[in-house]
Order: sequence, then structure tokens, then C-alpha cells
Amino acid sequence: MGSAGSLVSRPDMAAEANSEGAARRIAAVLSIAGSDSGGGAGIQADLKAFARCGVHGMTAITAITAQNTLGVSRVTAIPPDMIVEQVRMVAEDIGVDAVKIGMLGDEPTIGGVAEALALLPDEVPVVVDPVMVSESGSVLLAPEARAALIERILPRATVTTPNLPEARALTGLDDEDDRAKLGAAVRELGPRAVVVTGGHTEDGADVLIDAEGELRIPGPRHPDGAAHGSGCTHSSALAAFLARGFDLREAARRAREIASEAVANGLREIGAGAGPVDALNVRARADA
Repeated sequence: MGSAGSLVSRPDMAAEANSEGAARRIAAVLSIAGSDSGGGAGIQADLKAFARCGVHGMTAITAITAQNTLGVSRVTAIPPDMIVEQVRMVAEDIGVDAVKIGMLGDEPTIGGVAEALALLPDEVPVVVDPVMVSESGSVLLAPEARAALIERILPRATVTTPNLPEARALTGLDDEDDRAKLGAAVRELGPRAVVVTGGHTEDGADVLIDAEGELRIPGPRHPDGAAHGSGCTHSSALAAFLARGFDLREAARRAREIASEAVANGLREIGAGAGPVDALNVRARADA
């Protein structure tokens, strides 16, 4: 991927503009994911997280969902060639400093995303959030599409960010609770690194597995917060910090902080189900 047909990458983020006093270039990050009509997860959460992390957000929508805080009533996939065209257009003009991949839904969509990724240079970081089930329990990845995700998307990933149930589903280790073992097993599927997020565990720590070994990333849990969109926020923040030039381990630490803060500030009063995270601290602005 990212061979002779790749689009030209943007300048190094560490480089300053040549003219004296010119502003530092803003990184541009692309979310390839589904749309959440309730505004809590999907590209809506991704764009909020990008803004929170100081990058320009762009989107290539893979599916339109009709959903609220209680569930998903309908999903319409975007044609694969339209996914490719969305990526091509933003890459040709704006450029892409990092990619976050979220909901893929089915095998044709995965094929379109794989084709789109081939337009980008190999050095562009790709963060894959292997979305399978929504916060409300709705299935967002067809079971028969898991093999395509593993074969066509994970090998291109700089890092993938499964939660505990997703890591089990990817590896087939249904009874495994050890995040380090699960992360190592997921890494054998092709991504360069894995962060098994801790939202479904008692201590809440993320565990990063990369070429250097294991890194435990502790932090507070907020059981009284609102968590709809927390996985999207985490993976988007991770992509944003990679785009800004942070190394993976520091980016993972910062992403956990952003996601935890968004859950703590979550808008529990929005909807009758799991309320959305609040990456932008909307409540503070509403009270101002």
C-alpha cells in the first residue's frame, strides 16, 4: 500500500513555516467511520475529539446510522467507490497527517477502505478502532466481515484500539482477561501496536503492546460519567497526537487522558440511554 499511486504526503509536522513569524501548520486528520445521528459517537465524536486535540478534522463516511442513546434502528452503507472518492478528494487538496478508522460494517465497505488507504503514503499513521457493537448493544460489524477486517485493514494499522470484548472477538480468546496477552495476540494479526483499552475493566488501565514490550497506562475511571462515544474519542485523540508528531507511547498516554476527561464530563441528561461523552466541555460553555 502507498506505492507509486500514492498521493503526496504533507510536510513534516515538526517543520516551521519558512517566513519569519508565520504560524505553525495545523495537522489534518481523517476519520473514516460511520455517522451517528444522535451525535454521540462515530464521526460526530471524532470531529469533537480532533478539535479538542488541536487538529483539523476531515471525514470519509462509511455508513449512515439512524440511532439515538437507546439503540440503532437502521444502517445504510455508503458505496465503496464513494468512500474512496471522499478520501481521494481530501488527500489531493488538504493532505492527511493521520487516519482514524471506525465503523466499517460489512465486507464491501472494508474493501473500499482498503482501496482508499492505498492512496496514502505508507508513513501516514493509521489508528484502527475495531468497532463491533455500539454502546447500546447494536451490532455494527457483520460477523462474516471480521476476517476481512483482520486480513485487509489490521496489517495497515500503526495501532489498533480494541476494548476487552473486541480483543477477545478478534483473537478468539473468549475467556481471556489478561489485557497484555490479548494485546500480544491481536498484534500477531498484523498491526504494529495494540492498545487494549480499559473501559470494560475494574481498574480502567489501558495496556499498550508494541515492539518495545508492554506499557500500562493507568488513570481514573468515571462510572458516574457518560460513555457513549468514548472509544471513538480515544482512537481519534490517539490519531490526532500521532499527527502532531508525538511518539506512540506519549500519544497513547494523552489519548487516555482525553477520553477519561470526556467521560467524566459526559452529558448524562442527553437522551434516555447512555449519554454522550463531552470532549469539548460543552456543559461549562452552556453554564457560562
